[in-house]
Amino acid sequence: MLDLGCAPGSWLLYAAKLTGPKGRVIGVDLKPVSTQVAPPITIITADVFTLDIESLGKAFNVILSDMAPATTGHKDVDAARSFNLCETALNIAQSILLPGGSFVCKIFQGPDFNLFVDAVRVGFQGIKIFKPQSSRKASKEIYVIGLGFKGN
Repeated sequence: MLDLGCAPGSWLLYAAKLTGPKGRVIGVDLKPVSTQVAPPITIITADVFTLDIESLGKAFNVILSDMAPATTGHKDVDAARSFNLCETALNIAQSILLPGGSFVCKIFQGPDFNLFVDAVRVGFQGIKIFKPQSSRKASKEIYVIGLGFKGN
């Protein structure tokens, strides 16, 4: 599993538990992760916009993006920044996700939300939209889930 925006590290720990000792979990974040981790977890401190994805390999069954932009308080600006992060996460997924794999991406709903959903729909056999119960009703955060990656 590849976790984009992995700090503080709770998804990494959960993924490592699911994948077991023979699995591979890589986390990428701009901020260093202070959570103590052990193999099979690898953490890379990097910017996804300049990430060398070739160095990650091409064997991921799941790519999770919980990235969020630094918010400005202007909903349209924040949504546009979120869209850019999600678009980058989807491009990474299209490059290194195994056929049949899954993609989970947090996005701020805004003018480009449907454009992103359509882009995910093209590459996956199924798509789901999920808003966790723990999320505030006023929050624009929502998850787009692509199931059954069609491959390149």
